[in-house]
Amino acid sequence: MIKVAIDPHSGFCGGVIRAISTAEGFLAAGKGPLWSLGAIVHNESELSRLEERGLKVTDAEGLGILGPGDTVLIRAHGEPPATYSRLKELGIGLIDCTCPVVLRLQARVEEAAGRAQVLIFGKIGHPEVLGLVGRAKGRAIVVEDAASLDTLLKSGAIDLDKPLELFSQTTMSPEKFSELEEKLQALAGDKLTVHHSICAQVASRHKQLAEFASRHDVIVFVSGSSSSNGKVLYQWCKSINPRTHLIGGPQDLQAEWFRDAASAGVCGATSTPKWLLELIANHIINLLF
Repeated sequence: MIKVAIDPHSGFCGGVIRAISTAEGFLAAGKGPLWSLGAIVHNESELSRLEERGLKVTDAEGLGILGPGDTVLIRAHGEPPATYSRLKELGIGLIDCTCPVVLRLQARVEEAAGRAQVLIFGKIGHPEVLGLVGRAKGRAIVVEDAASLDTLLKSGAIDLDKPLELFSQTTMSPEKFSELEEKLQALAGDKLTVHHSICAQVASRHKQLAEFASRHDVIVFVSGSSSSNGKVLYQWCKSINPRTHLIGGPQDLQAEWFRDAASAGVCGATSTPKWLLELIANHIINLLF
């Protein structure tokens, strides 16, 4: 009989827990409609659960149809200053659930933008990155990987003769950040200042996941399709254990993955709810027996 274990370190990070708990409390109190500015969490199953409780999702363009009496929740990713100005202008109620880690990073980026070229290792268009660039008044340069760094250098967008300050989106790969740091250090020398801004909870997950993935014959990694953190952690798991499979829900499970396996591990992104991990673990058992 196959043994199925759930990674104890998987599940929502603190910022997501805070945002979801706040939304649930507001809705349970019957305080009126609540709109999340963008998906409160990058997991389709959890979004469906919250939608059933009354949480609605809007975007920057959708704010125009809201007004006094409506309340908007800013999720853990944060928002640029322009969003706060727009909400105030429209008279819309605000619940700010920006993760404290992101808030501190925003302040550091804003300060650095006044004295140096700011480089942000992150995903172009990611909501957290948009907030960081906004706090830098648009002066920050987003670097997605080593290849994009080369392109920016060749185009002259980055001036190696001027001071540089390197930050990271909080959910990026620590290994990839180190590679970028080493490359820039070799090029810029003492003109480079590095800020290690990856969330400590995210950074520690790599070591924890490596240990978990190596202990099991098969790994099932659960993540929403739009989770940046999920993509990074899934690839990390697969590099440790080639028998790692990415799924969004129990409907994606395939019995042949577990052939000749004595153990299976279920883990997920910081945007994957514990209840979904438990549901999938039970489905694996039911699938095979």
